[in-house]
Amino acid sequence: AASEIANIGGLGDDIGGLPACGCAPEWMSEKAIAIGQYFVASGAPVLFGVGFPVTGSGMSDLLFKEYWDEYNACWAVEPDPIKQAEILVKWIDKAREKLGIKERPQRVLYDMAMRRELKF
Repeated sequence: AASEIANIGGLGDDIGGLPACGCAPEWMSEKAIAIGQYFVASGAPVLFGVGFPVTGSGMSDLLFKEYWDEYNACWAVEPDPIKQAEILVKWIDKAREKLGIKERPQRVLYDMAMRRELKF
C-alpha cells in the first residue's frame, strides 16, 4: 500500500521517507518486533513504548541511529505517551518537509464555471 501511495502521489519510487511511521505503544509479542523491522527496512520509522530487547547492547546504535542513514527510518523507544506523540509528529513533519509538502496550499472555492473546466 505504501509503494502505491508513493507512486500515485508522485512522491517518488521509494517508500523510504514517506510521512508515515509505525507505533506499538504496548507491544505484547515478539511478532511485533518482526513487523516493526519490516517497517524500518522498508523506510518507515517505528516507535515502541515499552522496552526493547536489545536496548543497551552493542546493536543499539545501529538500530536507533545508523539505520536512518541507509533506510530513512530507525527504531525508537519511549514509554511516555506524550513524548511518543511528539516523536511521531516530528518524524512525519520531517518527511513532509523533505518532500516539499509540509505547507498546505491555499484552498480554492470553485464556482460552477471553474468546475466545468476541470479535466479528470
